[in-house]
Order: sequence, then C-alpha cells, then structure tokens
Amino acid sequence: MSTTRKLRLGAFIQATGHHIAAWRHPDSQADAGLNFEHYKEITQTAERGLFDAVFLADSPSLQDSGEPEVLKRNGKLAKFEPVTLFSALAPLTKHIGFVATASTTYEEPYTLARKFASLDYLSNGRAAWNVVTTGNENAAGNFGRDEHLEHSQRYERAEEFVEVVKGLWDSWEDDAFIRDKESGVYFDPNKLHTLNYKGKHFSVKGPLNVGRPPQGYPVIVQAGASEVGRELAAQTAEVIFTANQTLEDGQEFYADVKGRLAKYGRQLDDLKIMPGVFPVIGRTEEEAQEKYEFLQSLIHPSVAWGLLKTRYKGIDLSGYSLDDLAPPLPSDTNGGKSRLKLLTDLVNRGNLTLRQLYLSVATARGHRTIIGSPESIADQLEEWFSNGAADGFNIMPPILPTGLDDFVNLVVPILQKRGLFRTEYEGTTLRENLGLRRPGNGLAAQQLDKNLVVA
Repeated sequence: MSTTRKLRLGAFIQATGHHIAAWRHPDSQADAGLNFEHYKEITQTAERGLFDAVFLADSPSLQDSGEPEVLKRNGKLAKFEPVTLFSALAPLTKHIGFVATASTTYEEPYTLARKFASLDYLSNGRAAWNVVTTGNENAAGNFGRDEHLEHSQRYERAEEFVEVVKGLWDSWEDDAFIRDKESGVYFDPNKLHTLNYKGKHFSVKGPLNVGRPPQGYPVIVQAGASEVGRELAAQTAEVIFTANQTLEDGQEFYADVKGRLAKYGRQLDDLKIMPGVFPVIGRTEEEAQEKYEFLQSLIHPSVAWGLLKTRYKGIDLSGYSLDDLAPPLPSDTNGGKSRLKLLTDLVNRGNLTLRQLYLSVATARGHRTIIGSPESIADQLEEWFSNGAADGFNIMPPILPTGLDDFVNLVVPILQKRGLFRTEYEGTTLRENLGLRRPGNGLAAQQLDKNLVVA
C-alpha cells in the first residue's frame, strides 16, 4: 500500500514503562526514573525508529494514594524534570523532537516561555510544550495553596497563559539581532516588541530575554479531552494526545475537534491528533498474550485496591470483592474529567468486575491496549489512521527499554513497507517533521498594522 499521508509517532516515555508494575519486570530498568543512560538509550532508539518525538508526562506532585502500603510499591515516584532532561539529551540526537510537560496552574508564563525558548535553541528547533492544567489535586500544597483550582478556572487560566507565552516568544523578530561589530549595534530596536499584557490572571510586561525560538514557537501540545479541553485544543494546540478505547470513540473525537478549527481560522492540517496506544508485542499472538498476562501477574493486591480507590474517590469499597461487578464511578471530579468519562464508558460498556477494571487501568490508565503479533499491531494502527480516528499515535511501551525496542524493530518496518510511515526524516525541526507551518510573529504583525493605520 502506498499513500502520501504519513502517520506520526511519538514515544511516550514513562521511566520503567507504562504498566503500573513495570519496574518489577525482569527486563525493566528499575532505577530508570533517575538513570540518564536509560533515557539516552530510549531516545536514540526512538530516533533510530524515525519517531517524531519523545514525550515526557510530568506532575508537580507525587501521585499519592494516601496509603503507605500502596505508595511504597510505586516504581514511578522519582524522576527527572522534563526540560532539564531534554536539554541534556538534545546534543546526543539530531532529528527527534522533545515534548516536555509543564503546568499552566503551577508555573508562571515568563519563566516557562524562557525555558522552552532555550530548549528550542539547544535542540536546534525540536522543542514542544505539552500544555497541562494539572489534574493532581495533591500539587496545591507544594505551592502555598490550600486547595486545587477548580477545573473550569484551570482552563480559563490556561487559555490566558498560552496567549501570554506566545506573546513573549514574539518579543524579538527573527532578524532582530544584527551583532555588527563594526558599528557596535547589537540589535535593531525596531524589531524588539514589549508585550505589556494585562489580563484577568496575568500581568506580564516583557520582553523575553531569549531570542525568538528557531521554530517561531515550540510546538504546542495538549492532552485534555473534556469539553473545555477540546475547545482549548482547537484554539491553541498543534498536537493533541488523547485516550480513546474504540474506533467509534476515536472517530467522534477526531471529527469534533477538527470541526472546531475553522472558527479560529485554522486548517485541518494545523492540528495532529495522536491517541495513546499501549502495545504488547509478541512474535506470535500467543507470545503476546503470555507477555500481557505475565505483566498483569506482577500487580500486588494492595496496588490493585489502591488503583480502584483512586478511581472511586469518596466511595466505600470495603464491602466489595474483586469479582463483584464494578459499581458506578463518581459522577464528577476536580481532576481529569475526560479520563473519568472514559473509564465510566468502559465500565458501562463492558459490564466489568472490579478485577477487570483494575487490570484495564493498570496497563495504560484508560488508553487503548493492543495485543498481538507485529502484523496485528500494524493492522490495528492502520485501521484507525485510515478511518478518520488518528493522524498518528503516542506509543506507550509497557516496559522499557524492551517494549520500545520491539516496536522499532518489529512494527516500524511493517508500517514502512505499507507506505504508512517515513523512511527518513523530512526536515531538521520538529515542525517540519510533523508537517506544521512555522507561525509568524504576532506582535510584529500588530505593529505593522498600527503603522499602516497611522500612515
């Protein structure tokens, strides 16, 4: 099969792997969260596989279940801060992009804009910002707050936050720095723009003390899928990572978010939708199933109940056994609303027991789990890509490093043979490889408009 449209691939790295018990697997790197050589190996493997980017999720707080018995078994607690890690990895790679997560609820626009502009320079145009509002309610206490901001307030703040950051990235025009030793002129003052932003949540003067990023803006990524999350994505995101369990759900999400772009003056190709996929790969279907069952067997009973209690916050599960049908999930949350809806749909659609529910959550926290031979995995990805449910996928290896090795060595060649995936990188920046346009300078355009009016 040959097609001009190519799917995009991100490697979603989570230390030892995405399975909740990955750190216990014989093939995992147990100290991965703080092992630089581990991340170096994974990133270079992803680049060898011609992935668009590596993606690091992050939270400014421990995901604390409140139960010491559960917490002490969590292999994902200690990990690097993403921008710092990617700054170290950038010179060790040439093409792959770096998607770092940073919170609009617990950071400030100026420092965030400065960090990501710097990362874009250090990587020669391969930086991306995963915009999150933070669903982890434990974070508030780390920043002098008594309580977590309410969901709609977080998104209202996020919309303004992104606007400010883009304005700061536009502080300098691309050719502002003359650096003429003969005349002694370092920059053209006419190409410096001061933001002077005043809004409901932020008052930021500017300008940024970093030049305009090589990509114009680092690529803007988002992961929210609630109603306000979809609207924010349509307005600001260039890549969206989402979680859908069925082809029909994926198609609905894809059509809905893409359908919102026009009112913001955007084209369909201005946004790439990349659902998360947790692939368990075996050389045969039987081997893949054995791998899956072994992983699931590593979940300690206290961790299983801890997973369930986290999802059933405020609901007493003491009278239930794991083989009882899962009761209805809470109707609302101040955390991740889209993830609550996804799990609610999973429970309602599957008539699941509590055991089946925790086994589903343990793999990829609600993202789609696919199990099979390399050909079967490729088939399942192609089905979504070819039927209006995805522009690509965020691959979530169950364990690392071997889960990513399997995908690169066994699945990527099949996708390439079918004409679905690149055989070489198209450009040098992340934007070029994703097929995204480089944005113009908004502040420069505003100044030009003012000058035309005056003239």
